[in-house]
Amino acid sequence: MKYPKEYLDEIKNRLKVSAVVSKTVKLKKRGREFIGLSPFKTEKTPSFTVNDEKEFYHCFSTSEHGNIFDFVMKTQNLRFGEAVKMLSNLAGMQPYTFSKQDEEREKKWKLYKSINKNFSEFYKNELFKNEKSHQAKNYLKERGLSGIDVKNFNLGFVTEDLDYYEILKKDFDESSIKETGLFYFDEKRNKHISRFRNRIIFPINNISGNIIGFGGRIIDDNKNLAKYINSPETLFFKKGSNLYNLDKARKLSNKLEDVYLVEGYMDVIGLSKNGIENTVANLGTALTSNQIQILNQFYNHIIICFDGDQSGYKAALRAAENIIDELKPDKKVSFLLLEDNLDPDNYVNKFGKDKFLQISNQKSIPIHKFIFEHYMSQTNETPSSKAIFEKTLREIASKIKDSFVKKYTLEYFLQKISELTPNINSKFRKNYRTFPKSLAKTKSYYNETKSLKSFEIKEFSFLYILLAKPKLVHENIHLLDNVKLYSDENKQLYNEILNQSDNLLNLNFQELNIDKSLTDRVMNYASVKHIISKNLSDDEKILEIFEEIIKDLKNYELEQRITELESKFSQDLSETTFNEIKELKKLQKIN
Repeated sequence: MKYPKEYLDEIKNRLKVSAVVSKTVKLKKRGREFIGLSPFKTEKTPSFTVNDEKEFYHCFSTSEHGNIFDFVMKTQNLRFGEAVKMLSNLAGMQPYTFSKQDEEREKKWKLYKSINKNFSEFYKNELFKNEKSHQAKNYLKERGLSGIDVKNFNLGFVTEDLDYYEILKKDFDESSIKETGLFYFDEKRNKHISRFRNRIIFPINNISGNIIGFGGRIIDDNKNLAKYINSPETLFFKKGSNLYNLDKARKLSNKLEDVYLVEGYMDVIGLSKNGIENTVANLGTALTSNQIQILNQFYNHIIICFDGDQSGYKAALRAAENIIDELKPDKKVSFLLLEDNLDPDNYVNKFGKDKFLQISNQKSIPIHKFIFEHYMSQTNETPSSKAIFEKTLREIASKIKDSFVKKYTLEYFLQKISELTPNINSKFRKNYRTFPKSLAKTKSYYNETKSLKSFEIKEFSFLYILLAKPKLVHENIHLLDNVKLYSDENKQLYNEILNQSDNLLNLNFQELNIDKSLTDRVMNYASVKHIISKNLSDDEKILEIFEEIIKDLKNYELEQRITELESKFSQDLSETTFNEIKELKKLQKIN
C-alpha cells in the first residue's frame, strides 16, 4: 500500500533538503545552493550540490540525484518505508500506519479538503460579484487592500442571501459537511446556518497549501458579536499546530533568516503587500511551543510583533513565557514592541517597509531580556518583592529544555539581579575602601563592560572560584590540568595565584602581592559570583559549576582551532584538514 501523496508532501514541506543532508555532509552556502564533498565517493574537490528551492540534491561526480527520501535511503541503506518513518519523526509528525482507520481518515481528508475549497471559491466569487458584498469591499478598500491583494490571499465574503449548505448537499453527504465546522444547526429556524455569515473570510492553509479552516471578520458595528472568529477545531484543523500564511512564508526561508510572527490576518496581509512577505500569524489562541518548533524548521530568528497596545503587550508576555522552553543554541526569538499603540498593519501602512525594517533592527529585544525587563518593572525595593522577582526568573529559566541555553539564561538573570543588589557580593571586598567614581571612571567602566568577550567572562568566573574556594580547588587540583586562559591580565593573575599560594594550598586572598585592579576586575565581572555566594557551603554544587566553566574554556580553545582550520579548508579543500576538523569536533562533543 502506498503512502498518501499529501503525507509525503507534508514531510517534504516541513524539512529543507539542506537540513536533512547537513546531518551527513558538511555543506557550505554558495549563492542559492549549498556545496559539499560527495557522500557517495571519496573526493577532495566538492562536487555535491543541494538546492532547497527545487527540493533536490545532485552529485556531479556520481550522477546521484534525488529528494530527501532518496538521500536517506542511499546514505543509510534504508528501504523507502523506513526512510519515511525516520523523516516523519524528524519533521515532528505522527508515523503513518496503514490500518482501516487510516484509510477511512484519508477518505475523510479528501472530502474535507474538497468542501473547504468549494466553500472558499464560492464566497470569493460572491465578494467580487454579489451586489450585497459592497460593504465588505468598501471595508477592504479602507484597509488599503487592492483587488490583487484580495486575490493573493483568496479572501471572500459570506453573504446572507444564499443557503450554501443546500448547494453543498448536492455533492457531499451531511456528515462530511458537518465535520468541517463551516455550519451549525439553528433549532429555531430548523436549518443549518453558515458560521461565517456576514463576515469576510480568510482561508487558513496547511503547510502544503490546502485549506483546513477559516478566519472570519465582522464588517458591521454589532458589539454583541466577536470581531474575529475561527473555524472550530476539527480532525484536520488544530489551531496550536498551524500558522496563517506559513505555506507561503516558508518558501522565503532560503533567502531570509528572520520571520515575523504577528497576531492577525490583516497584519500578515498588510506587511506582505508592503514587501515583507516573511510573515505568519498565530490563530487567535496563545502562541504554542509546537508553532515555534514548526517555524524553527525554516527560520533561525523569530521576531514576535504583536499589537502595540496593552493587550498586545500582555499577549507578547504570555507568548514569551509559553515558548521560552523551546529556545535552542542556534535559534533566536525576539520581541518587537511598536510605538504609538499601532499594530503591524497600521504601522507599515503609515511609515512604510523601510521604516518598519529599520525599527525592527534597532528595537527588537531578545526573549530573555524582554522577560527580565518586564518582571523588573513589577518589582519594588522590599526584600519580599525582590525575592519573588528572583524566584520567578529562576522558575522561568528552569523550564528551558536545552541544558546550555538554560545555564546561560539563568546566568544572565542572576548577573542582572546581582547588579541590582551589589552588597550581596561584598564578601571578598570588605577590606577595600571604595570611593565614588568620577564621570570619566564611570564612562570607562561602562565601555569596558561593553567590550568584554565571552571567554573573558568565563575566565573571571574561573578565577573567582579559585579565590572564593581555594581549599576545594586544591583538593581537586587535577581539574586545572591543561586549562588555558586567553586574556593577558587573567593569565598573569592566574599564574600569580598559583605561585604565591603553592597551588592554592595556603591561599590568603588579602595577602596576595597582586595588582588590585586585576582582582577588582574578577570581582566586578565574574558572572558566577551570585550563584557561588548563594551556595558557599555546598562544595558539590560549586565543584559542578567549576567543572562546567573549565569545559567551556577548553571548548573555546577547540572552537578557535576549528575556525582556523575551516578557514584554511575553504582555501585548500585538503582532506587532511577536513579530517582534523572532524576529530576536533568529536572532542567538542566529548567535552
